[in-house]
Amino acid sequence: MEFFGSFQELGIGGGTFLMFAMLLGLLVTGIPLAYVTLLVALIFALGWFGPMVVPLITSRVYSFVSSFVFVSVPMFVLMAAILDRSGIARDLFDAMRLVGGRLRGGIAIQTILVAVILAAMSGIIGGEVVLLGLVALPQMLRLGYDKHLAIGVVCAGGALGTMLPPSIVLIIYGLTANVSIGDLFTASFLPALMLAGFYVIYILVRAYLNPAVAPVPEQDYQTPMSEKIRLLKGLILPLLVVVCVLGSIYGGIASVTEASAVGVAGVLLSTIIRGEFTLDLLKGAALQTLQTVGMIVWIGIGASALVGVFNLMGGINFVSDLITGISENRVIILLFMMLILFILGMFLDWVGIALLTMPIFVPIISELGYDPVWFGVVFCMNMQVSFLSPPFGPAAFYLKSVAPPDISLATIFKSLLPFIALQILALAMLIIFPGITGR
Repeated sequence: MEFFGSFQELGIGGGTFLMFAMLLGLLVTGIPLAYVTLLVALIFALGWFGPMVVPLITSRVYSFVSSFVFVSVPMFVLMAAILDRSGIARDLFDAMRLVGGRLRGGIAIQTILVAVILAAMSGIIGGEVVLLGLVALPQMLRLGYDKHLAIGVVCAGGALGTMLPPSIVLIIYGLTANVSIGDLFTASFLPALMLAGFYVIYILVRAYLNPAVAPVPEQDYQTPMSEKIRLLKGLILPLLVVVCVLGSIYGGIASVTEASAVGVAGVLLSTIIRGEFTLDLLKGAALQTLQTVGMIVWIGIGASALVGVFNLMGGINFVSDLITGISENRVIILLFMMLILFILGMFLDWVGIALLTMPIFVPIISELGYDPVWFGVVFCMNMQVSFLSPPFGPAAFYLKSVAPPDISLATIFKSLLPFIALQILALAMLIIFPGITGR
């Protein structure tokens, strides 16, 4: 019985340090984040308070997983899984040929535009990077594009799902920060398009300064009108799904959860119309959804438990005082928080980062007079950087799984550096000009 309450002798400072050291030590062993956070939460709950506190932790976990809005997460993941298995993305890419045309760097720009539409359909980045890696990367390499530019476009474009509604990152942030997800979607739309615009400008500047990096494809004939009509048909169904999902949210017709169900119905209907629907396709998509959502739920349970224990210990107030104590200038405090998120993003999954840090950061942001909705968009832009940044940028590993064997991880990370710089520029723009979000 001496163990129970013995951690309190460390004090909140020592307890916070020990908790962080435990988390880091266990993560280094390769144990998944969800299990690490649950284990550390249990150790500290027993060591600080004793067994009587465990029911309080379980009630906190239940309140997280029982949220109605959380139902939208598996729906949007299912949309992405069905898209993965259909030919919609390939037809969409072919249709965008009409936009690229004879423009220098046209295929790369076309890839960014396809990425925007796919992001607006599903809000998931993993499948998007893989899809673009299978469809766009081989075509750019075949046409003689600089491999660094081609790799960067695929990974950066695929990561746009973090920012563009219906982003899963925004949904998790909204649940954690207790702010309107509809407001988050509205506020993030323009910043996401701004970032995509930065990518397009960068491609054009590089292509025209050095034509060798993006050759214009040789075409000896004009595309017949019948072919143009066939290609344009590939745009109709994806755009209809986007309009139905986002239109129902922005028009106030449906909640985010209801709109996610509309999206799944739209994508399923699209596969039926295209003659691609099979029971195997549905089964594979459902299993992929279970796997992805299972990971998100378990990380959510572990992080909720850990934050609950840390809060009871008084740790959130302790960390808040530490952060706000570094300066009286609120901009410096904000930049310090961005630095913490950036460093965490190099090692942790975004779900864990959101659930572990937002209960601490959001009250500070509100206290400093910032808008929590605006901060949610800033957080998502920061997570854009984490998806690409070494050593564990997920986008690089997703692309590596489908890239040609001669493209190494080192090559991929080197290719991403200019796009990381553009993401940091977009983040700076959001901080300097918060009106971009409309807040």
